[in-house]
Amino acid sequence: LKFVTFKVHQFCFVLQILTDTMIASTMRSRIAPRVGAFAASRNFAAATKLQKFGIYRYDPESQAKPFLKEYTIDLKQCGPMILDALIKIKDEVDPTLAFRRSCREGICGSCAMNINGKNGLACLLYIEENAAAIEIQPLPHSYVLRDLVPDMTNFYNQYKSIEPWLKRKELKQEGQKEYLQSK
Repeated sequence: LKFVTFKVHQFCFVLQILTDTMIASTMRSRIAPRVGAFAASRNFAAATKLQKFGIYRYDPESQAKPFLKEYTIDLKQCGPMILDALIKIKDEVDPTLAFRRSCREGICGSCAMNINGKNGLACLLYIEENAAAIEIQPLPHSYVLRDLVPDMTNFYNQYKSIEPWLKRKELKQEGQKEYLQSK
């Protein structure tokens, strides 16, 4: 029994080494972005890879004009997405940074912002390799509440006016019958 237990432990150890090697090699892969974040948290690479981010800052409570503030973070200690970098900056560098986030899967649109001059979702956009600096600003043509947080009031008013949801001709008693969306 001791021999079998030893072999199982030895097998698990070898499997762990192989898994760690595979994770390290796919760290910046588009196939496994979350695996790359896991590998980064385990410090597989010894060298640092610094990236500069120019982030739009605006505080409505102060009299200062909006400005771009530069942050530098180590990409080896961060996930591969722009949103991962923003979270790292907020958690470890500047807790006053404000931005929206929710699903991290590109569904809700909360993290929409202007990244290097193109509108996109921070949770879906990869950090560009070998970029001089990545400039992040709020969505254009919208009022800014603070930093990267745009005022969504007009958007939600338009959303409500078009009513993009299913409507039934006759209402059934709640909880009595299922509403099938396939009909």
